[in-house]
Amino acid sequence: MLTASLAHMARVFVYGTLKQGQPNHKVLLDDTNGCATFQGRGHTVEPYPLVIAGEHNIPYLLNLPGHGHCVVGEIYAVDEQMLHFLDEFESCPDMYQRTLVRVVVFEWEGAHDTPNETPAANRTMQCFVYSTATYPPEWVHLPYHDNYDSQGKHGLRYNPRENR
Repeated sequence: MLTASLAHMARVFVYGTLKQGQPNHKVLLDDTNGCATFQGRGHTVEPYPLVIAGEHNIPYLLNLPGHGHCVVGEIYAVDEQMLHFLDEFESCPDMYQRTLVRVVVFEWEGAHDTPNETPAANRTMQCFVYSTATYPPEWVHLPYHDNYDSQGKHGLRYNPRENR
């Protein structure tokens, strides 16, 4: 059953625990939360600081455009129900704020093949992202990452919500 046409869906760029293979990706797959359709991978046009912080090692995109790295993530088309769910899931607007960013889309070699991880020529799109402008000042001095993986070499293992 189709829940919404793509024309009535919002694009969301996820860079942390919501990505495929990460601890919270399952919420995007759960139809009871709404509809989320994978659209591809890309990176932010502008650099941002992506840090891992707090007692639960949560990835945060600090709303400081022009600092850090172009951050790699995934693009999803989501319906209104999923967008509202994600707002609640991301504690928006308290912990994260939903803002628009421009994302460069990676080229794909085929409909279901793996991406070649090179930017598509002049293909950018506007996407919502959950970033934060409300954080302790010392977070600006944490290491900046360009591609989050909860099991990454940074050694900062994410503590899932169900374990808190």
